[in-house]
Amino acid sequence: MNVLKINYKNIYYPPGGILMWIIIFLELITFGMALVAFVYYGRENTAVFHHSRMQLNTTFGAINTVFLLTSGFFMANAVHQFKENEIQKSSIFFKLAMLGGILFLGLKSIEYYHKIESGISLDTNMFYTFYWLLTGFHVIHVIMGLVILGWTNYGMRKKDSDTVVEDVEACAAFWHMCDLIWLLLFPVLYLIF
Repeated sequence: MNVLKINYKNIYYPPGGILMWIIIFLELITFGMALVAFVYYGRENTAVFHHSRMQLNTTFGAINTVFLLTSGFFMANAVHQFKENEIQKSSIFFKLAMLGGILFLGLKSIEYYHKIESGISLDTNMFYTFYWLLTGFHVIHVIMGLVILGWTNYGMRKKDSDTVVEDVEACAAFWHMCDLIWLLLFPVLYLIF
């Protein structure tokens, strides 16, 4: 299998291809605008936002941060191993990256369960409207990322695989976007107000 078909040392080559980076920038702009709106409304309703933030489980948020960052580390190793034509090792790192995403979703589900059991919903107040929309949209991205990782891992392990480095890099870029979005959400939602 000829893994390297493009000059990856070229500084003008974005890992994963230009289309993936356009998607990433659009997603980051969308989340960024929502976070700016969150901060704006938070300054307008500081008491409500502070009281609501105090009901969040900061420990869960911090543990989920570790899950995603560790998962991102494994994904970077998966790309490196694929470039070295070590498909089996790359597949192991893919699975470890996916495990981090699954652990994130499991802990987030427990957090959601506690909120629902406490009667906290999208309608509770403006803080929780943002909380549910932002974290829910992020959860959808993580689920999509897990599907992409699983599909790519399956494809690259096939006997006559046509998976190339750009495919693996695009998958990794999307996964790292999920990490980055959480790194923006966690401090703003769980720590600021």
